[in-house]
Amino acid sequence: MLRLLLFLSAVTAAGAVALTGDTTIDISSFNVTFYGQQYSTLYVNITGNFTVCFNGYYGTMEGLDCIIGGNTTSADPAYWLIGYSSGAETAARQDLPSVTNPLIGFISFSNTPGTDKGMNLFGLGTEAVLGVWNQVVHTMVNGAMMERFVSKSWDDMHKSYISIYFDISGCRQSGVGYKTGDVISVDHDTCTDLVCNDTEVHTRPNSCRLEHTCTVSGPAVIDSDGRVNSVQDRCAHSLMSLPSVPNFHVLANFQERRRKDVSFLDSVTLRLDGSDIHLQQGGRVQLNDTTLTLNSSVQEVHGVELSKDHTGVTAKVSLTDYNTSVFFDGNTAHIRVTSTKSKVLKRSTDICGAQRSDFSLVLSGPVQESGIESLQGLCGNSSRPLSDVRLSKDSTSGCDVLHNDSADPAINCSAMTERCNLLNEAPFTACHNHTDPAPYITACTDTLCKYPAVDGLGCQFLEAYAKACSLYSNITLEDWRSKAGCSAPRASCQDRFCSAHEFCAEKASGEDGCFCRALFASPYRSTGTLGDPTVCERDSASLSLVGCLLEEKGIDYSTLHLNDNSCVGQVDEQTHMVTFSFDGSDSCGTVVSVNNSQVIYKNTIMTHNHTDVIVRHDQVSIDFSCFYTQPDVRTMSFRIKDSSVIEEITSGAWNYTLTMKAYLDSSRTRLVESSTEVMLNQKIWVELETDGLGDGLVAVVTDSCWATNQASPNGSLRHDLISNGCANRADQTVEVTGNGQGTSNYFSFNITTPAPRPAALLVLGDADLPGPPTWLKPQPSSPWPGLIRCVSTVTRTD
Repeated sequence: MLRLLLFLSAVTAAGAVALTGDTTIDISSFNVTFYGQQYSTLYVNITGNFTVCFNGYYGTMEGLDCIIGGNTTSADPAYWLIGYSSGAETAARQDLPSVTNPLIGFISFSNTPGTDKGMNLFGLGTEAVLGVWNQVVHTMVNGAMMERFVSKSWDDMHKSYISIYFDISGCRQSGVGYKTGDVISVDHDTCTDLVCNDTEVHTRPNSCRLEHTCTVSGPAVIDSDGRVNSVQDRCAHSLMSLPSVPNFHVLANFQERRRKDVSFLDSVTLRLDGSDIHLQQGGRVQLNDTTLTLNSSVQEVHGVELSKDHTGVTAKVSLTDYNTSVFFDGNTAHIRVTSTKSKVLKRSTDICGAQRSDFSLVLSGPVQESGIESLQGLCGNSSRPLSDVRLSKDSTSGCDVLHNDSADPAINCSAMTERCNLLNEAPFTACHNHTDPAPYITACTDTLCKYPAVDGLGCQFLEAYAKACSLYSNITLEDWRSKAGCSAPRASCQDRFCSAHEFCAEKASGEDGCFCRALFASPYRSTGTLGDPTVCERDSASLSLVGCLLEEKGIDYSTLHLNDNSCVGQVDEQTHMVTFSFDGSDSCGTVVSVNNSQVIYKNTIMTHNHTDVIVRHDQVSIDFSCFYTQPDVRTMSFRIKDSSVIEEITSGAWNYTLTMKAYLDSSRTRLVESSTEVMLNQKIWVELETDGLGDGLVAVVTDSCWATNQASPNGSLRHDLISNGCANRADQTVEVTGNGQGTSNYFSFNITTPAPRPAALLVLGDADLPGPPTWLKPQPSSPWPGLIRCVSTVTRTD
């Protein structure tokens, strides 16, 4: 590393000021803050040890603030007063990244230019840096020795010693100097530490309160030790539990949104004494499966105090030794748990630091020598395997299956990183003493470099940090939203409730809307459709569109209708599916067409006709249809000894069944059973009835029926009962009723004696037969062994 010696080699000898004795130097152009005290004058002594003091010459008085160097070996030591130098600032920051103020100016001391001993004193406003090379240097505050700095590193390439930099900003309390980060005092009664931070002394809660800070926002979990990790699955996980409070548990459910490979915190559940209180998006709160109605007034439910305002829902519960407060705004959870025990002891291991978040747990109570009981769940250790904290009983099947999505080329990771780093700038710096921004920045960049900055996500992590800061330190940040371009705080999708396959987020118009989760929408997006296939059932046709897909396309379902403007979509309040339908009783402007083999019924989903100049939604035209296909001269066989035959006919997209039954009475209530004895000259009624066809759309025509005893439908031996849709005039016993007038019809006939015609209803009226064959001689009180075959067609009613 090239240090300041090389920089000084470029300074001309004319810039050096010789030190010939005790010298007073004015540094008011940049000032130096030495352990919390700012000075504008230096008192330099070169006799013996080389000393630089701030409030008097070394050895002349008590209570001096000084820097004491090594012996002066040269006869002509010198110094250089130098203003701002980017090279010097860069060199100092390489050793001290925690020093953040800009360099104003500095002074450099050396025996002579090019010699091997020296020091540099940098002024950075409220901070100060000391650079040392090839010597041992001590600092003294109010006459008491503070720190010892050693720099003996040799740069073999440049044949010179390397300057090492040290932070001498510090602070002081009651005349005593302290290094940055030193704990000045501990108050066990209030569980606070007095801490030196840069140049000021401030109070912070100490570890006797066991302050667990855990952020759960989006996919990110920042645990109590500041470790940040992401939940990748879509399961329920344990966030927090304590062994001493077995009846209380906080868990979180994660779900995907626009991408299948990024999960988000979807809901938080408080499990108390076997009952679950679910805090969900939209401000919805459920006790088990019952939705509660809340407002700003506190309402006690099952021992939990619940309230709701425009920013979110708060739940408070008093447990044995602990009070717990949970806040959830729909995206980020904040939890605070405080001990009610009277005596508090300090824990030996400090875990405070600057680790605060949205999901903060603050516990206090007596501590055994072995330490305070550990926090269980992801908030205790976010890096543990998810399988250890996954709650299978509270998760859906397959939630642990991970998916991959292709990278989004529209994401500018550099721009997102710059946005997340706003947390390093004012006004967020007011929180840095209490809440470390680093985990939030990591969580923010990890998420926004993989997931698009939509749905308010660009402000979510900034909001999370600001809320954490206010919960932990009572600091309210001013004007950060205007700087970051974020809107005022509010609960995500207040009172907007989405279905299980949806999530609520902000639309381009600024309003809240329900969008499809990626896994649910994937089959539709892959085929470029907005809904399910047409359902053709009985005499109706319906098409269901996915509400959240319409929402994404900016289509307002209320503007859609069928050919008939009065036929609009019906919305399922649970699934948000929008269904359009027509049937025989209301065709909704359905257009009917016929080709050689099909009767087609088509309708169209469309948007309202607009006369306005401005239209703020896409025009929609979606055709859907159902059709009947005529069967290919299908026949139905019927044996008298079998009372009925049912055959399913698949006619394109509409399916129906055709049933033929034989009855002994005209009201068609007494079926001919297999054991029924049919007598000669007995009248039989045969009914052909369909199920699945609508009277308003189609009718069934029985084209022909005949009697035979041959198994083949093409047998030569037959006696016609119905021909061309009408009764056979040669058989006066045949009567046909309702043929072609609806979805069912029937006919009747008599079983007559063999003379003058064969009587077995098989070849009745066949005058060419000399006499009834042996199989046409039914005996009284015996079952009839014949067959009846019929051919039917489906026709449109108009």
